[in-house]
Amino acid sequence: MAPSKHALATAGTLALAAVVALGAATVSVGMIERTTQAEIVERLQDEGHGWAEVRTDGLLVSLSGESPSEAARFRALTLAGMVVDGARVLDEMTVRPGLEIAAPEFRLELLRNDDTVSVIGLVPLSRGADELAERIEGLSAGMAVSEMVETADYPVPPNWDRAVAFAIEAMRALPMSKLSVSADRIEVSGLVRDDQSRRELEARLRQGFPSGMELVLDITAPRPVITPFTLRVAVDDGALRFDACSADSEAARDAILEAGQAAGAARSTSCTVGMGAPTQRWSDGAVAAIAAVSELGSGAVTMSDTEVSLVVPHGVSQSRFDRVAGALEARLPEVFSLEAVLLAAPDPDAEDAEAAREFLAMLDADGVLQLQGRLTDERIRDAVQSFARARFGLATVEMTARLDPDLPEGWPLKALTAIDALAELDEGAAHVRPDRIELRGVSGNADASDVVSRIMSDKLGQGADFRVSVVYDEARDPASQVPTPERCEAWIREILTDQQITFAPGSTRVAGAASETLNAIAEVMRDCGPLEMEVGGHTDSQGSADGNLALSQSRAEAVIDALMERQVLISGLVARGYGEDRPIADNSTAAGREANRRIEFRLLSRIAQAPVIPAERDPELEATLEIRVSDGAGDMMRPEPRPADD
Repeated sequence: MAPSKHALATAGTLALAAVVALGAATVSVGMIERTTQAEIVERLQDEGHGWAEVRTDGLLVSLSGESPSEAARFRALTLAGMVVDGARVLDEMTVRPGLEIAAPEFRLELLRNDDTVSVIGLVPLSRGADELAERIEGLSAGMAVSEMVETADYPVPPNWDRAVAFAIEAMRALPMSKLSVSADRIEVSGLVRDDQSRRELEARLRQGFPSGMELVLDITAPRPVITPFTLRVAVDDGALRFDACSADSEAARDAILEAGQAAGAARSTSCTVGMGAPTQRWSDGAVAAIAAVSELGSGAVTMSDTEVSLVVPHGVSQSRFDRVAGALEARLPEVFSLEAVLLAAPDPDAEDAEAAREFLAMLDADGVLQLQGRLTDERIRDAVQSFARARFGLATVEMTARLDPDLPEGWPLKALTAIDALAELDEGAAHVRPDRIELRGVSGNADASDVVSRIMSDKLGQGADFRVSVVYDEARDPASQVPTPERCEAWIREILTDQQITFAPGSTRVAGAASETLNAIAEVMRDCGPLEMEVGGHTDSQGSADGNLALSQSRAEAVIDALMERQVLISGLVARGYGEDRPIADNSTAAGREANRRIEFRLLSRIAQAPVIPAERDPELEATLEIRVSDGAGDMMRPEPRPADD
């Protein structure tokens, strides 16, 4: 039965209503999605998360994009959850890969106080704090270690092991010290007994310091106790010099040296700062004394504690002497006492007789002391000989002095003082005359002149006329002979200058005479310890360039092998052959070719720091150069093939 018209109309109406309802719902959902998306985007942008992308799909919200961090990702999700239910937010975000966490800075602080060591810091886990403590305990018996060390599981930095080993050895030599250790820097602070020890220790530390790191030294010595406190300034031939200089502070030292330089003394003069000054106005007295002897233009002034002696030769007029001596006495602080002496002119009639009345002590380079001249009697001669043997050794004193009972009063004291002062030198002579004592010599102690002047002024007293001339010889200074890489390189160079390492023609076998040269080099290198050096091989120009290059390389390697056979540490040695490229003589002569066939030792640090010298330009030659530009091969953007080598 066919549906009625009424039923069809009702069905059509319902269908239309459904379509209208569906359209309205679709529009409504679209508006909700756009509104939700816009609100979330606004919130994200306000909080600085504009990197996040927002998509809506009905009631679902998707967040995508690359988050700069995990915290930013979480914050974006939180903001979206404030707009819609968090359960409807889909997380499609990624997190930008973070940088690797940097390894911590490994560092140690070591503090030693005699037999107690405190260790603080951070070390690699693979090295361990227990191992470090055991190494420090091995420095001496009874060493107590207080360890507050943390560990971190990161790779061991380059040079770390060498830095720690160096620090422990440095601490061995410094019972009172503080060391800061990192992989690229070591700071050493410490206290030693005197300045000589400081210089020797600094030289040893620099010699053994690993390359590739920075070393900072702050090693100090306590101020010496100077007794007596001494200043001696002399003027000879118009030139002023310091024979001895003591100061109680840096400011006092500067004032004294400035006064000396203003009077013509050398700028290189030193002045020992120490304790024991008899007055806080020591520098005032010293400046006044320097001005006085400078104004006289001749003579010497000596300050020994509070006693001041001004000794002036007879060439100065009496009136001038009186005026300057009176002015000095007025300028000196009250604590000082002045004795001013104008020496009398020698009596020509008595000069010949006095010439034979002398005592001479001579110390040679081998340490043998010869005593000549005249002494008062046999008892005095025995006393002088016994004193000399006590100072120089029983078998090194030769006594040939004659007896003269008519010698001036105080002669034995002058003889003993001369010997005592001479013992401070490495080589020299002391000449005792009735009117004065003269001492000349050489010493490896930079303070020897001070010490000698102090002895003589203290023993001889005010008004004594003595003259001191002591030369400092660095080669005799023990501190200057401590092996450093630079000194070791120089010593090896001296050996090679006397006798080169030679090889049989065309061979890498060391010739017979060169074996002794290698023995001498090996002895130096064993004393020097590990050295980072290049062993360079060189040839003359005979033969092919390639053959000479290979030969020189093989010979340099043969030298290192020979040193290893002689128990030399070769881990820091590098062989390099230069062939014929670096001649030092003319290859057209036999002597020149022989000089070019050589082995050289050079510190790697010097090679690395050698300046690059640009080649000299020749403008006229450059003007003749022609530069050709290729059009390429076909359509390919590449140069034409090179012609085949002939």
